[in-house]
Amino acid sequence: MTNRSALPTMLPRRPNLPALAVLTAFFPALAAAQEEAVARPFELGAVTVTATVPQIGEIGEDQVASVVTRKEMRQFNRDNVGDALNLLSGVTVSNMQKNEKRIYVRGFDSRQVGLFIDGIPVYIPYDGLVDLNRFTTADLAAVQVAKGFSSVAYGPNTLGGAINLISRKPRVRLEGDASIGFGEGNERQASVNVGTNQGLWYLQAGASYIESDNFRLSSDFRPTATENGGARNNSYRKDDKLSFKFGLTPNATDEYTLSYYKQNGEKGQPPSTNPASARYWQWPYWDKESLYFISRTALGQSETLKIRLYIDKYDNALDMFTDATYTTRSSNGTGPSVYDDETKGGSVELESTRFASQTLRLVAHYKEDQHDKFDRSRATIAVEDFNDKLVSWAIEDNIQIGPNLMLSLGAARHQLRPDTLYDSTKPGLTLPGKKTANDAQAGLFYDWSAAVRLYATVARKTRLPTLSDRYSQSMNTYIENPDLQPEESVNYEIGYQGTPWAGAKAEAALFYSDIDDKIQTWYSSGASCTAANKCQRRNIGKVRSKGIELGLRSPLSSRLELGGNYTYIDLENVSDPATRVTDVPRHKIILHALFRPVSSVDLVAFAERDSSKWVSNTVRLDGFTTLNLKAVWRPAKNISGEAGVNNATDKNYELADGFPNPGRMWFANATYTF
Repeated sequence: MTNRSALPTMLPRRPNLPALAVLTAFFPALAAAQEEAVARPFELGAVTVTATVPQIGEIGEDQVASVVTRKEMRQFNRDNVGDALNLLSGVTVSNMQKNEKRIYVRGFDSRQVGLFIDGIPVYIPYDGLVDLNRFTTADLAAVQVAKGFSSVAYGPNTLGGAINLISRKPRVRLEGDASIGFGEGNERQASVNVGTNQGLWYLQAGASYIESDNFRLSSDFRPTATENGGARNNSYRKDDKLSFKFGLTPNATDEYTLSYYKQNGEKGQPPSTNPASARYWQWPYWDKESLYFISRTALGQSETLKIRLYIDKYDNALDMFTDATYTTRSSNGTGPSVYDDETKGGSVELESTRFASQTLRLVAHYKEDQHDKFDRSRATIAVEDFNDKLVSWAIEDNIQIGPNLMLSLGAARHQLRPDTLYDSTKPGLTLPGKKTANDAQAGLFYDWSAAVRLYATVARKTRLPTLSDRYSQSMNTYIENPDLQPEESVNYEIGYQGTPWAGAKAEAALFYSDIDDKIQTWYSSGASCTAANKCQRRNIGKVRSKGIELGLRSPLSSRLELGGNYTYIDLENVSDPATRVTDVPRHKIILHALFRPVSSVDLVAFAERDSSKWVSNTVRLDGFTTLNLKAVWRPAKNISGEAGVNNATDKNYELADGFPNPGRMWFANATYTF
């Protein structure tokens, strides 16, 4: 049994769960009058280049496989952002050592692909990472993904692209949904979303909760000294989230919104099934609190001013123990390692259509990252105080060369200004100088017909080193390197998006990336990092990534829909061919089918095939195929119930060495929409 430790004292142009549940119950009569009152995406939160929207309320797609809709998240039961992103071609996921879900976009890891909420950057200031398991999807309308080529309006650190979580915006006087669910491992979850649009103002509120005691391993799992099978040791989790948005729309052109988010998380880290690598860690809290202001103001007939202001607070604590009893702290520690991080900043964007057939954008960003650490996990208390300031300027010009041809040009300059550097274990550290990075890009988009778009893009992108990259000593096994320089990549892509026949959606892309100055580990001798043989992070890597993405989705009849996508990616370590590029399979295939035997019943099947992948120079994980099945019944227009099973074949597989994924797991959910 697990003992849980106690808590320490861009617009496209063209928790109180019971209380909210009661609120929705007051308005059942409105359900019949609102047949499809599903909240649309918050357009002010979207960031696009080509700015073409197929229908009102949809998010335009600049590239192939660049949007996950709310419908898809619900259809395939994607309760967290990591699982939602895995629906797309070009994206793979991994479960890391800290029980964190990380993603790779065409081989670029989570630090190299920026995460945003409504266009606002979201990441832990210290290491530039986030645990995508902690970001639930109940209050999202869509997820945007830009791969390689992304609007300069996102700002800095989009080396491999950008991921944008788009919130919901109500469209009628009252709308919403409520759901409740249960699953194996004593999983229970609930969510409520309520919105109202009163014309001159609107309000959107949401709450969600999910908790699980454990997950079940496959019956084919072979027990080890640190894991005996069955319920996975120390695999509990709990996440709740509140979201609130208030908007003013005084006229047809202007909009002003204030959003508040509060996330609370708690999780255990299952120990590695390899006893030599096992860690007995628990996070008594992993919390995030955010306040965002986003606005759009028309300045006459030709100019529009957009402003984003934000403050994000990240608080988390890590308890480290000696064994699976979770009672004795490791390394003679007296308490947890606590991070108290904060980021604040804003951006100003001036958009002009004054010149014929052009949309010109000027963008300025300012961001301040603060990292505070109070670490009692060892005999000697460690304190850190780091602060960075980041300034960025960008210009983007979309030129309509002809009725069906658009050229997009962009350039940006970013500057990192270290401001504070204090580490109690390393007195006398010298504050490094400023670092600059320059981005430039061009894209050509051609609408061959109403059903076919072709495009070609090239983008030179950069990523500035994080506080962790420069200063982390990784438990006294690394030497800090304040003079690290930005990573650079030149990303090329040609693609096709089209509707080959009525109702179908097809897409294809070829991509190639040339990555220079990649931050990698330098070994003084041997191939390990220890207190006696310390390593250092240096700009020594050169990697090439190339591949193809294919996708097709189509109804075959009024009762049957089929779809899927395929990714091929080849990663080459040019600077050191003897060292493998890890954690990305060469092949990934996703297939799904939806069969509707009667109008009130859906049968859904979803299969994923990943080829084998290297996770170190010597360890290669086997490929795997998983199958998810579910049935949905709609006894009334606005009510649905579903039951299903994930990993129906009980496949024993891993995404990271020593961390097996769940075996066969059942679930059941009910949803009411109004």
